[in-house]
Amino acid sequence: MSKIRMNTEYRNKLYNRIKDVFEKEDTQERQSFLEARENFNESQKNTFELARQVVERSYPTEDVATLRKFKKKYGDPCDVVAKDKCFYFAHNEDVDEDGEKTETQSHFDFGLFGNLNGNENYSSSEDSQHFAHAYYREELKAKGLNPDIIAQQNGKDDNPHKTKHIDANNKFLGKSGNSNYYHSDNDNNIGMSKDFNAPFYLDVIGTSHCRSRAIACTKDEYNIFLAWRTAKANVVSKHQTWIDSITKQTDQLKIGLKAYRYLSEGIELASELGIKLDEAELVRTNSTGLTIYNPSNLASMIKGMKNKNQTREDKIKARLQYEKQSVN
Repeated sequence: MSKIRMNTEYRNKLYNRIKDVFEKEDTQERQSFLEARENFNESQKNTFELARQVVERSYPTEDVATLRKFKKKYGDPCDVVAKDKCFYFAHNEDVDEDGEKTETQSHFDFGLFGNLNGNENYSSSEDSQHFAHAYYREELKAKGLNPDIIAQQNGKDDNPHKTKHIDANNKFLGKSGNSNYYHSDNDNNIGMSKDFNAPFYLDVIGTSHCRSRAIACTKDEYNIFLAWRTAKANVVSKHQTWIDSITKQTDQLKIGLKAYRYLSEGIELASELGIKLDEAELVRTNSTGLTIYNPSNLASMIKGMKNKNQTREDKIKARLQYEKQSVN
């Protein structure tokens, strides 16, 4: 038999199959990312409990209950209790060069798209979106989305390709179009974002957003909040390192596949990488992996093309049958 010449279709198949293996390999970089995510989960849980204690010291639950009674009795003039998931925490245990006490404060947001640097104005923060995509990476991948887009585009200018994937990820996660809202009453997030945020709201007293109130804590407590935020940022850092390692490999893979003239050379490359691929199977399948040249499958597909008067229901039924046969 003559050798099968390489073409764009085969290159894409080989590239996607090998890249998929790269992503599933249990490398040090991947393990570090998974561990960072687990460490964040533990830190989020413990640190929020500390936040609850600190917030309730400033806004005792009995005071919150009383004010809610007044609101029920007197209406809007007493509407001063709200739920928040972000807080300014502050301590004054440090001193300046003159020995005077100084206040140290920062913004801490327990939401999925919360900031990673203490900056309250995070609505367009790439780091906060990077965290959310990395945190729900498996769920995004399962939907055919690209949770690694920000890491892959690291250092590059914004472009339509990047924006398209980021917007698709945010939409799937249920991110609100306006992330400047902090109170639960104004939280327009839905789906996974809303579910993630739901356990992390606390009652606060005040009529303004969190920027107008700094909640007192000790320096030790403040440092725990900083450590939690570092754990969140570490998820992004470890994800970036892992994706960088994959990108380096796939860049070389693209160069090699582009130079090959025959499909057998790509199969040999995969074999050398410890990846078993079957040439005949690659030839039989299209880019989505469906077997289209099986006689029965191909005949069914062609027959379906002939009937131009099919109803929508008939077309759906025919397509489902075709996919079922392809899998079998």
